[in-house]
This record gives sequence, structure tokens and C-alpha cells, in this order.
Amino acid sequence: MMSFIFKQKRFWVRPISLVALATGLMAIHSFADTTTVATSAPAVVAAAPAAVPVDSALMGRVADLEAYINNTAATKLVGVPGPGHNAWLMTSTAFVLFMTLPGLALFYGGLVRSKNVLSVLAQCFGCVGMVSVAWWAVGYSFTFAAGHPWLGSAKFAFLNGVTSAPNTDYSYWVSHNVFCMFQLMFAIITPALIVGSIAERMKYSAIMLFLTGWMFVVYFPLAHMVWGIDGMMNGVWNAAAKIHAIDFAGGTVVHMSSGWSALVLALILGKRTGFGQKNFAPHSLVLTLIGTGMLWVGWYGFNAGSAVAADVVAANAFTTTTLATAFGATVWPLLEWIFKGKPTVLGFCSGAVAGLVVITPACGFVNPTGAVIIGVLAAIVPFFFCTVVKSWFKYDDALDTFGVHGVGGTMGALLTGILATPTVNANLSTNLAGIVGKTLWIEQLKAIGVTIALAVIGTTILAYIVKMVIGLRPSVDEELQGLDYIDHGESGYHYEEA
Repeated sequence: MMSFIFKQKRFWVRPISLVALATGLMAIHSFADTTTVATSAPAVVAAAPAAVPVDSALMGRVADLEAYINNTAATKLVGVPGPGHNAWLMTSTAFVLFMTLPGLALFYGGLVRSKNVLSVLAQCFGCVGMVSVAWWAVGYSFTFAAGHPWLGSAKFAFLNGVTSAPNTDYSYWVSHNVFCMFQLMFAIITPALIVGSIAERMKYSAIMLFLTGWMFVVYFPLAHMVWGIDGMMNGVWNAAAKIHAIDFAGGTVVHMSSGWSALVLALILGKRTGFGQKNFAPHSLVLTLIGTGMLWVGWYGFNAGSAVAADVVAANAFTTTTLATAFGATVWPLLEWIFKGKPTVLGFCSGAVAGLVVITPACGFVNPTGAVIIGVLAAIVPFFFCTVVKSWFKYDDALDTFGVHGVGGTMGALLTGILATPTVNANLSTNLAGIVGKTLWIEQLKAIGVTIALAVIGTTILAYIVKMVIGLRPSVDEELQGLDYIDHGESGYHYEEA
């Protein structure tokens, strides 16, 4: 039995026996070379052929070919990346960056008023630069180097030792530096999601200072706890984990952390000037729809790429991601049609993103039926929060980051514990064999609790520190003028006078 590796996950299957095939072919070839056919001499009883010596070097190479095909550990090619798996992860890495730039930037940019479109784009772009620098310095090491159950170590600081050879803690065949860059894209988009909740009312300097601290206080520790090889919530591969939870591609690490932090920051920041009195309608749903399409395409790298191999687990994640998103994008506007009289383009976009969010932690662990259930619920529950609950409590979650990512990510984490099945991912039959289909959902609730606590407490402390040091908001006059000009001295649109 051999194992597929993805992130900290292995997939056990019965390998194709190329070794047995090669052995048989060698024996046949040797027998043909040592046996002749009589032409004129009387037939005689031929002596039995001598034992065929085994070419150990050839057998080793064939075994490594088998290991590459099955995504398992090699013997001769240890430390050599596999081109197919590497190619898929490099492609996935580009897809995930595409989600932030331009996908999320356009999705959020279209939802704000025209005087604030550049501020949102700049905040998304700022996250790319800031997070990349932090990741290079110590972020990657704090997240994926072995260290403590709650945080890694400085082993890979400044990407020391992060070469093209695989890090077999996470993959046998994908280069360590490619894996590092893939995970960087997750780290980039997570704080960028927070931007949606506080759009149009937070200074660029304040949001960048806050998000820098947030990466160190919330993201790096949480990502290590869930995905690090010795993380305290890595239930799949850390037998000593305190919480045996699962998260395939970021339900807790990405969506819950950003969504709950976004709500807390929005409450501390306060409502936009004129909220509830003025029209805050999106200035360009065309941009929002284009951004949604880019997010959907990029999300295949986000979810299927999280298999860290071009294997059967990636194929399942690709399938379940498609189904959940399609159902979310269908049910949300259907609900609008029923309760509001018309299905809106914003409803299609919101449903698609909600489906993507909720399937994220489950995509590599559930079957197509589970994906359909998730897609339907991904529309119903976030729709309720974004329309009804938000109006009840009157909080200004500007672009529904909490309603979609916070609520959706939380629900997705819980549904993963309920719907996960080893029939699509046999990793669940290792350390989690005794709880899958039974009490795994309880472990998921524990992980949910830790994530919410870390996000809420960390965000509260950081927000008040930034408020004390440089302030969070522009003046009322500046806010009314628009952050494009106030923060960046530019305008997203220039209209010629007739």
C-alpha cells in the first residue's frame, strides 16, 4: 500500500504493479535469449534456463516510476520533483493569485461607490506586496516549519533551505519553493477579504498597518495549527493533535478567520457616514460579475490545487467545487425571485461566491451528493444573514464579508465534519478512522471555537492599537469626498464635459 501526499494529507491506494510487470518482461526476454529452436539435429530435452539475475538499478528506476504515477515515496529519486505534479501546482498558484488580482479587486471594486473604487483596488494590491514580504521573512517558516503545536519555527526564515527539492512533510513530488509560493497566495487573499467589510471608511495607512499585524497574530498561527505538520488541529496527519479537525483548503484558516475579523473590525470602526440614509448601491455590477467569474475560475487552483498533486483527490475537489458553486449560484437568485420578485445579477454573484466559500473546507473530503447539499445550504444560510440578520442588527458589513465568508466558512467547517467520507479520501481512515461519520463534527466545532476566539480577540486588540497610534478613519469631510482622492490622489473615472 502506498500514499498520495497533499498539503499534510496522504491518500492510500493500491498501486499499479509496474515492478511486477517489468520483472516478467525481463524474465521473458532472458528466456528467449537462452533458448534456441532446432533445425536439423534430432530433438533433445533442453536444460532448464539459468536463474535470471535481477537488475537492481533497473528495478529501482521502475519502482520510482511507479511511485511518481501513484504520488508516493521514491527510493532512488528522493528529493527530485515530479514534472506533472509540479506543473499542476505552479498552474494552481497562478490561479490563486488571479483570484486576488484581478478577481477579488474587481468583485469588491464594483460593489462600492465610484469615488472609492481605487481605494479597494489599492488595498487588494497592497496585500499582495505586504504579505509577500512577510512571507519571505518569517511568515512561511512560522506557518509550515515544524515547531510547536500552535506556531512553527524560524527554520525557513528568509526562505533559507526552501529549494526546488520537495519538502516531504507535505509532498513527495512538488518542489518546496513551488509549495511555498502556492501557500503564499492563500496568505495574500485572506487579509484582502477583510477589506470588503470596512470598505469606503478606513484609511489606507490604517488598514495596511492593521493587516500586517493581523497576519502575525491571527493568520500565521492559525494556518500552522490547521495545516502545519505538527499543528494542534491537523487531525489528518498529526496523530498527537489536540483537536482532530479537518480543513482541506481553508474554511477555518481563510474564510472564518477573515469573516469574523471583518465583523469585529466593522463594529469597532462604525458605520459609513450616511449609512441607512443615503444610497450605497454598487457603482458597477459589470465589474462585480467579471470579478465573480475570475474568482470561480481561480478557485479551481484554490481547491483542487490543495491536493498538492495532479491526482484523484484533486479530481474530486475539482468536481465538488463545480457542483457546489453552480447550486449556490442557482439557489440564491431563486430565493430573491421568491421573496423579492426578481432574481438579480448581484444574487447570481453572491450565490456563486457563497458556494465556493462553503465547499472550500470540504471539497477534498465529500462526494458529489455532499457537494450538492453544501451548495444549496451555501445559498440559503448566507442569504438569510445578508438580508435578514444584517437588517435586524443594523451593522455595516459593507460588502457582506461576514455574511458570506464568516457565516459560510463556519457552516462549511461544520458540514465537512458531517459529510466527509473515506470513500473519496481514504486519508480519513488513518488517524480519524474512529470518528469519521460519528463524532468528527464535534472536533470541527472545537476548531470553529478556536478560530473565532483567535480572530475576535486578535482583531480587537490590533484595531484599538492602530486606532491609538494613527487612527482608523478619515474625517467626515474626507470620507464624503471619497478615499480615491484622499488616500491616493487619483480618480477611478474621468468624464469629459460636453
